[in-house]
Amino acid sequence: MTNTVSEQYAEIDFSPILAVTEGEVITHSRVRDIRLASGKVLALVTLDNGRDHTRPNTLGPATMIQLGETLDALKARASDGEIQAVGITGKQYILAAGADLSDISKVGSKDDARLVAQLGHKVFGKLSELGVPTFAFVNGLALGGGLEIALNSTYRTVDASAAAIALPEVFLGIIPGWGGAYLLPNLIGIENALEVVISNPLKQNRMLKPQQAFDYGIVDAIFPAANYLEDSLAWADGVLTGKTKVERKHEPGKIERLTKWPIAVKMARGMLESKIGTVPKSPYAALELLDKAKSGTKAEGFAREDEALAELVTGDQFAASMYAFDLVQKRAKRPVGAPDKALAKKVAKVGIIGAGLMASQFALLFVRKLQVPVLITDLDQARVDKGVAYIHDEIGKLEAKGRLDGDAANRLRALVTGTTDKSLYADCDFVIEAVFEEVGVKQQVFGEIEQIIAEDAILATNTSSLSVEEIGAKLAHPERLVGFHFFNPVAVMPLIEIVKTPQTSDAALATAFVVAKNLGKNAVLTADAPGFVVNRLLAKVMGEAARAVYEGTPIAEVEKAFAPLGLPMGPFQLIDLVGWKVAAHVQDTMVDAFPDRFYANENLHALAELPEVVEKDKGGRVTGWTKAAEKALKPAVGSTPASAGTILARVQDGLAQEIKLMLDEGVVPEVEDIDLCLILGAGWPFIDGGASPYLDREGASERAFGATFHHPVIKGIGG
Repeated sequence: MTNTVSEQYAEIDFSPILAVTEGEVITHSRVRDIRLASGKVLALVTLDNGRDHTRPNTLGPATMIQLGETLDALKARASDGEIQAVGITGKQYILAAGADLSDISKVGSKDDARLVAQLGHKVFGKLSELGVPTFAFVNGLALGGGLEIALNSTYRTVDASAAAIALPEVFLGIIPGWGGAYLLPNLIGIENALEVVISNPLKQNRMLKPQQAFDYGIVDAIFPAANYLEDSLAWADGVLTGKTKVERKHEPGKIERLTKWPIAVKMARGMLESKIGTVPKSPYAALELLDKAKSGTKAEGFAREDEALAELVTGDQFAASMYAFDLVQKRAKRPVGAPDKALAKKVAKVGIIGAGLMASQFALLFVRKLQVPVLITDLDQARVDKGVAYIHDEIGKLEAKGRLDGDAANRLRALVTGTTDKSLYADCDFVIEAVFEEVGVKQQVFGEIEQIIAEDAILATNTSSLSVEEIGAKLAHPERLVGFHFFNPVAVMPLIEIVKTPQTSDAALATAFVVAKNLGKNAVLTADAPGFVVNRLLAKVMGEAARAVYEGTPIAEVEKAFAPLGLPMGPFQLIDLVGWKVAAHVQDTMVDAFPDRFYANENLHALAELPEVVEKDKGGRVTGWTKAAEKALKPAVGSTPASAGTILARVQDGLAQEIKLMLDEGVVPEVEDIDLCLILGAGWPFIDGGASPYLDREGASERAFGATFHHPVIKGIGG
């Protein structure tokens, strides 16, 4: 093994991967010399793809080769004494958003995938071998390869207003493969590195703010946006002249490597196994790389990254992740079937029927995002007061965390009013109900409100599984009613299912889509079918879990049988989260609609009456029933337990059959919409690509209907 990165990659032929650069938006490396106050010259490389901020700099093969040539020229100039330092920064607001993933996904073999990793290492590795210090001026967004440019540099500063800093690769089924997995833990210590490389990507791709990056020790200095480059250049000059000393308090010492490092890795492994199971490959590959980074040379660390990236890029999970990423980044932002937004009614006041927890969560979201008056009502003033108090309290929490200043918090509080006087709905433009999940109740409240509101006001129901058309059957103007189904917790879950009945007008539908977007949510249009998309498929999952239990299978074994699906939680953990009464109601609704395909058991209602139904471990995983639940279950449970393989095959085949039927029925336009709903509304993992790519790969689609959802099937390219 060679000791320098340049020696390691010197003889490699990268021409095979240049074939995938067709259509690459090249990020150019533009150089200008800057004479610093000390008289020293810093050559500043600015990465710029020539587009505005909506098309971030990305790092495809042609971009990397050009950057490599630029750095070679700078190395020669440094050797001749023309320059004393090199700086690298990006166009306005953006350093780089990482590798061009569309290029990486086109590689045709494991050897080509390895070349992509090696090219990144070869080029970025030059930043530490120019013969002069290198400075990364992180002036904006720095994700993946963008951050790895900075890590390969000698010193780093960051603009305090930079949008985000992260290594999100694990979220996409790969690993930081251009130095991040080796360099980061050796810069900031193992515990911080575990947070950035593994924990944050698994927390819905959480990213760092500049101050956090500074606190972690990822960057050496942080400067305000107003004079960021000038301040950074002055700081760099201070470092070059010795006036500024750079201290890195997080850099791991020998003791940490011997003691803290293995303990932290072991704890992280246990946490991963309890939280996500063992199906996802990239978190464990990243963990292995971070563990090994405690010793050995940089060249050895980079070689390990080459092999790990080649393995993952050619695997099924990355292919599925790229499909999912495309859905979330593109399809979610342009909802299929949404009418022209010009038809939408302007919403200047929102009404919410109900003042319980769900209604109060709605009110908080509407007032924060729309910043318009929000009215909540309920049957008695005590309920109303409790709802308003909850909203005010939540606004206070945001203020305490510094996410709202005092004036903004007071303004939001003033916009929320509660009353028992329904006549105040008269000037509401958009009214949504959050009342008991029963058709008659919803019909009654809408009937009352319709007498009060304006003719063009929109009515929305948050029903999770009832027929929206039936809810509106007694309205004088059923065309104004639309389904607007949120997911719990309301503030966090990004999906709203917008449900269209045969009567729903384009104006109502357009308004619903515009409101959803203004709430910061992704909306998917669905037909008015039982359970819509997410609950229909989750009911299939939960029903098969219940079937296995009532056949006599122990609950812990049922939970394990579902593990290969890769869902964020097991079926009974999910039931416990949504509530046993809600789950029993949804199962009943689905069985009423499709008695031959869905499973429910009357005994579920007995369980739903108990205060506690399941026991869990520290990680929240279900381990067994409570004694009261065992007693309630006893008369209903059979003695023919199902094997894990049987349970998994039943749920796979059932999901494949149900998705095909939903497409045949026109519940959504295409299978991509079902996958998008499952990813955004049920936390279905990116590494599955939603459900359909997984079911194709597992053979369930063929078993259920003799074909596949995707042609060709979405899978890795193999060796």
